Amino acid sequence: MIERYLKVREFADYDALCRDFKVEVPERFNFGYDVVDGWAAEAPEKEALLWTNEQGEERRFTFGELKELTDRTAAFFQSLGIGKGDRMMLMLKRHYQFWLSIVALHKLGAVAIPATHLLTDEDIEYRVHKAKIKMIVAAGDKVITEHVTLAAARCPELKTLVTTGPERPQGWIDFDSGVAGAPLFVRPEHPNDNSDTMLLYFTSGTSGEPKMVAHDFTYPLGHIATAWCWHHLREDDLHLTVADTGWGKAVWGKLYGQWIAGAEVFVYDFDKFVPADLLRMIEKYRITSLCAPPTIFRFMIREDVKSYDLSSLRKCSIAGEALNPSVFNRWKELTGLSLMEGFGQTETTLTVGNFPGMTPKPGSMGKPNPQYHVYIARHDGTEAPLGEEGEIVIAAKDSRHKPLGLFREYLDDEELTRLAWHDGLYHTGDVARRDEDGYMWFVGRKDDVIKSSGYRIGPFEVESACMSHPAVVECAVTAVPDEVRGQLVKATIVLARDYVKKAGPELVKEIQNHVKRVTAPYKYPRVIEFVNELPKTISGKIRRVAIRATDAAKSATESVKKATEKATENVKKATSRRKRPDGGRLAMGH
Repeated sequence: MIERYLKVREFADYDALCRDFKVEVPERFNFGYDVVDGWAAEAPEKEALLWTNEQGEERRFTFGELKELTDRTAAFFQSLGIGKGDRMMLMLKRHYQFWLSIVALHKLGAVAIPATHLLTDEDIEYRVHKAKIKMIVAAGDKVITEHVTLAAARCPELKTLVTTGPERPQGWIDFDSGVAGAPLFVRPEHPNDNSDTMLLYFTSGTSGEPKMVAHDFTYPLGHIATAWCWHHLREDDLHLTVADTGWGKAVWGKLYGQWIAGAEVFVYDFDKFVPADLLRMIEKYRITSLCAPPTIFRFMIREDVKSYDLSSLRKCSIAGEALNPSVFNRWKELTGLSLMEGFGQTETTLTVGNFPGMTPKPGSMGKPNPQYHVYIARHDGTEAPLGEEGEIVIAAKDSRHKPLGLFREYLDDEELTRLAWHDGLYHTGDVARRDEDGYMWFVGRKDDVIKSSGYRIGPFEVESACMSHPAVVECAVTAVPDEVRGQLVKATIVLARDYVKKAGPELVKEIQNHVKRVTAPYKYPRVIEFVNELPKTISGKIRRVAIRATDAAKSATESVKKATEKATENVKKATSRRKRPDGGRLAMGH
């Protein structure tokens, strides 16, 4: 399969990767027909998907079975009025029906809109109106179906509701019986062109309303570099990416590139993350490749990792958040494996990564994916010199001349598209620097960089320093206003269980001194707040904007309080003055 798209498939080092990596793009690529059905014709007994859940249920799917099931699912959707260009939302958690549904939609030329099961009815209503969604397929959890039902009552354009059960409210259609009784699938004569919209993602909306990120039908090919070069997957691999299907990271690691590479996808369907359970899955199923956000590894290294047989693991990768070196070092110490960090966005595929032949530097994102022209830019768009901070940008003339895997547009929003895509560049909004070896180091979002006493301080470096203290489980670094320094560095910290009772001035001082020792002293957090949890988006990313808003509200309240106290004190002083000889009028200003 991979040979259809990569003429050169093995790369001795990063220079060879940059020189020889090139994806061949067919004229009308369709992942459902070209990859899923392609494997079914070539190796029908080859295992594609291994699914299990917390209850111990297990299902295995070969590519031959997937072809039949996705055809049936497509026929089922056809019978419900779904065809080319129609938009359908998938709220399926980690249920195996997600894979049947999304491939079926690709075969129809329809638009798949994966979404998290954490959406409220207001969230769903907004998305249905915005994207003109005709149908929703959802897991049959009571909370999910209740929110969808409430939203549907306010959305006349939403014609059909389908559930995988076990809960099936009145008016909903059962997925499994619908697929089982589906008529013969009629393949569309012309399902898609490469430029058609295949996939829509709503961004998490940390500020403002969520945007619709539109990807075309060539997008899966952009993930060849993700799976083949970053995950380093081959046909005998069993790969686990820990991500809910509502997030873009799911198709990064649980679908497109993995199946093109010929690897089998492992799915562990759980509701609550338990580190020990994940370690047991790796041991039991002999998983060979693991990709997860730093938080997952941070919790796993607090377990007795040595008591599990993880010898099957040969590759570990990490994305979603910047990686703290302390996590990298501890995992390497426990397993002998380096965490190969990668960086990208919902709008992109893997953009920067640690590739085979590279020695990862703990805390560095790695080097640019050769399918993109990535560099660190100054305000004028020119490349920043080594060591200087700037915005990560991707050279791209416009949506008609974009690199493979880059989004086409923010659907139905020309203004937002122009803000992100101008002067021949896609502006990521993320700040980084490049070292003398070409490795990129994440600093933070443009809005997150702190300016204190003339210094520019990236929050991630301070967070990494805080995280290397054993008391700190999670940390978010932001700025608070200061009359003298302009801004002060603030760390909002979630403490480890053993340190919760120690929260107080002494622990604050201890963490501050620790940060001074492991990074430049001017970067230490002058303000530390201990909290039970950090505010996060529904995708699990820390909402620093929410912390800043809370701090601003506290500051405003405090300012009003001080002003009120001052005014009250002035009145008291005025009323206590002696009466004037001219009749006793108060000495108040006019």
